[in-house]
Amino acid sequence: MAVIVALGAFLMTLAGGWTAQRVTDRRHLVLGLAGGLMLGVVGLDLLPEALHAAGREVFGVPLALLLFVGGFLVAHVVERLLAVRQAAHGAADDGGNGGDDGHGGNGGRVPQVGLTAAAAMVGHSLADGVALGAAFQVGEGMGVAVALAVITHDFADGFNTYTLTRLYGNARRKALLMLFADAVAPVVGAASTLLFTLPEEPLGAYLGFFGGVLLYLAAAEILPEAHHEHPALSTLMCTVGGVAGIWLVVGLAD
Repeated sequence: MAVIVALGAFLMTLAGGWTAQRVTDRRHLVLGLAGGLMLGVVGLDLLPEALHAAGREVFGVPLALLLFVGGFLVAHVVERLLAVRQAAHGAADDGGNGGDDGHGGNGGRVPQVGLTAAAAMVGHSLADGVALGAAFQVGEGMGVAVALAVITHDFADGFNTYTLTRLYGNARRKALLMLFADAVAPVVGAASTLLFTLPEEPLGAYLGFFGGVLLYLAAAEILPEAHHEHPALSTLMCTVGGVAGIWLVVGLAD
């Protein structure tokens, strides 16, 4: 049953990516919505689940929160290192001009960061599939509740995976490949629960770390980009709507 439901998540992920492709003339609205969805997923879904699953403390701080901060810092450090490396290569290639803006092209955006972020989304979708399979092992009622959340979240995951990959200057083909991988991931995760059960604490630790990565991308990259050229009320409303949408999904799942 879990694998059948995961096929629905597969289709919803592709639908999210398709939606992101069709609104290129409203890019600021896409980014505003993506930022809101990411903030909602982190604050209203990932962190509560991570705190519940990885409940033990390390030196007075919950493990999930430590890894949440660690994920934020790792994302920041990785992006800065890649940006510095690309800027140095750009300076070498054009005799020291450093590209059009001194950051090596793409407005300082590093394609590898987008691919890394998309890969993290694939890992999250894989964990979604595992959670879906585990929920059906507990009981059908629990499985249906988790299925509702997973299927709806995977629309947001597909939307964000395609948007993140393209935002950092990657080719459309690469964005589509990452979108397809993200769509397949929950099916693979759900099928894996037929073979083994993932311990609760490592899953919670992973979700905490991934939440920190997502928060960095949303707050430091996606939302500033959305409002840079279009500081419109409509963009802000898309962000608020994204958060509210995730809140609705979480509430219905409970």
